[in-house]
Amino acid sequence: HHLAERLMNALIFAAGKGERMRPLTEHTPKPLLRAGGRMLIEWHLQKLADIGVQTVVINTSWLAECFEPALGDGSRWGLRLVYSYEGPEPLETGGGMAKALPHLGTSPFLAVNGDVFCDVDFSCLPSAPEGLAHLLMVDNPEHNPHGDFALLGNGVLASEGNQRLTFSGIGMYRPELLLRCRPQWQQPGIEHPRFKLAPILRQAMHDGLISGAHYQGLWTDVGTPERLAALDASLA
Repeated sequence: HHLAERLMNALIFAAGKGERMRPLTEHTPKPLLRAGGRMLIEWHLQKLADIGVQTVVINTSWLAECFEPALGDGSRWGLRLVYSYEGPEPLETGGGMAKALPHLGTSPFLAVNGDVFCDVDFSCLPSAPEGLAHLLMVDNPEHNPHGDFALLGNGVLASEGNQRLTFSGIGMYRPELLLRCRPQWQQPGIEHPRFKLAPILRQAMHDGLISGAHYQGLWTDVGTPERLAALDASLA
């Protein structure tokens, strides 16, 4: 079931405005900020290339014009990059994923937040989640003390529970996660609606269709200049 054994596509969420990261993000989108001598997004691209990913969709909005000059077509990593421009206002995680689906195909795909850093080997994720998605969970950081979802003993994620962990922003998804509830998020006359992924995940959790694993290695949500500086120092 290892990822490297099959062709796979990936999505990197890179459309956020990075408001907590100002002034660094006034002219540079957060995923293009540097830590350890590389842009944050470069760490992801290299790891995706290492496991044999072919196409990476990067969704963009804020300072979208900066991405292609910085990353090109992906050939330096052996990847094909597709830029999914959402317009001047980001479509949120759900809307961004829905807009990217035509580029991602019908097989499960890996999605990762462009502004997290994690030393996990992506090949530890199941290439085909048993349910609709498999999420990598991490210990709760100071800025999210109550966590996001509960990881049950059988590896299933629940909306509520005692052992609440934080979603790392890294997961494997089946397109069906969004397609099965299309009537809920589609809006008449709006080609690409704006909506969050979390409520859709919670609904699927209610049906027992989301699995997860607890990762205890290095992970940081690079949300502020202080956290970026700390990450840069630790990578040095």
